[in-house]
This record gives sequence, structure tokens and C-alpha cells, in this order.
Amino acid sequence: MIRAIRTFLTVLIIAGLVWLGDNTIPAAAQVQQTNIADSQQELGELVQKAFAATNEGKFPVAEKFWTEIIDKFPDRAAAWSNRGNSRVSQNKLQEAISDYEKAIELAPEAPDPYLNRGTALEGLGRWEDAIADYNRVLELDSKDPAAYNNRGNAEAGLGQWESAISDYKKAFELAPEYAFARANHALALYQNGQTAEAIRNMKNIVRKYPKFADMRAALSACLWAAGQRGEAESNWVAAVGLDSRYKDIDWVRNIRRWPPVAVSALDKFLHLQ
Repeated sequence: MIRAIRTFLTVLIIAGLVWLGDNTIPAAAQVQQTNIADSQQELGELVQKAFAATNEGKFPVAEKFWTEIIDKFPDRAAAWSNRGNSRVSQNKLQEAISDYEKAIELAPEAPDPYLNRGTALEGLGRWEDAIADYNRVLELDSKDPAAYNNRGNAEAGLGQWESAISDYKKAFELAPEYAFARANHALALYQNGQTAEAIRNMKNIVRKYPKFADMRAALSACLWAAGQRGEAESNWVAAVGLDSRYKDIDWVRNIRRWPPVAVSALDKFLHLQ
């Protein structure tokens, strides 16, 4: 299932100096204020470069910028968490977990490092540890849709489909435009034998998000299995036009992590069985 990874930024506060009866700021204080301002400007510029590299998919470059930020500002929990994100994107999961743990040490009440560590733990197949992190996020914020979606992913990894269905539903109830939570919910329904409802939901998702390749591909597989071959093929043309990775059954099984029944349906469609 698609996992959510979040970034978070620390709020930078520069304390002002209050003077009574004298408007003259001592030279030492002026130097200190200037140094603080210069440091904050440098930090802001590096953060912008790191996010720009991330947005361009240049994750090794983003990691390099986050490392530079950490070297200069080691107490910034956000920098550790965001470097972890860049490492997850390179499948450097153990290193990412170390970064998230440092972020948690620095900011134990911030939910994002727990959420992000959970995604890395999922990547290692440590489903129960991931669920523990998502539970912690929900302790800090009981209305976090990403935590519900991700907990559903980990529950799916354990084969706990009823629990996963419930969590996905909670995620898109909290965030109605959370398309991937709806997609995960539909796929989990299909795995759970609720075929008609799953296909109906997939069609509704595609109607609302016509360029959503994941649901186009899922519809292709599920409709083919249901004998609706013309509609299956038309959705497939759209799906692969949007994202050719759905031709790769190993990617769908191990990276996108569709449920086993949907993977089997897609495999049969790809081989026209």
C-alpha cells in the first residue's frame, strides 16, 4: 500500500531584547543579533535547496543538504526527520530509522518522526513495530489521517484486512480528498471478498480522479477477473499511459503492495488468462 511520509519544519524564534529607559543597544548585543539573523538566513537557504532537490526527485542531493544542515544545526529535529525521508526514498531504511530516532529524541512530542519511522519499519516488514509508531502518532493527534492510512498498510501486511478496512475508512473520513486512502480501502475490500463494493468504489474514484493510474490499473485487473473485458482493457490503456510501472507485477506486489488477490488478478490480466 502507498505509504505517507511527511516533512515538518521547526518554528524558528528569535527572541527580542527589551530595553527600559535606553534606546541604545550595546555593541555586543548588536553583534549577537546579527549572528543569529545570519544563521537563520543560512538555515532557510539550505532548507529551500533541500526541498527543491526533493521536489525534483534528486534524493541524494537532498540528503547532502540535510546533512549540511545537521552539521551546522544539530539540534534541529526537523532536519534529522527530513534527512530520514530522503534516505527512505533511496531505500536506505536502517539509516533513515537512525535519523528518525534522533528526531524523536530531540522532539518527542512531534508526530511526524514517528509517522516517518513507521514507513521505514514497514519497508523492513516490521509491521507490529510500525503499528506501534502509528499508535503513538494517534496518541499525539487522534485526527491524523496519514496515521490511520499507514496503520491500515501495516495491518494489511499482517493480513488483518478488517482492521485495515476500518483504518482506511477513518483516514478518508477525516480527509475526504485523501485519494490513496480510498484506493487502499477499495483494494482491501477486494481482498476481503467484497468484490462488487470494491469495484463500485474503484469506479467512483476513477470518475472523480480520472488520471489516478493506481485505480485505473486496479479496475483493469478486477473487471477482467469479473469478465468485463472491454471496460478492463480501456482502463488499462489509460493506466499505463499514466504510469507504466503497473506493467511490472513485482513492483505492484512488493513496492506498491497491492493485496494478494488483486495482484493475482492483475497477473492474469497481464498474461490474458
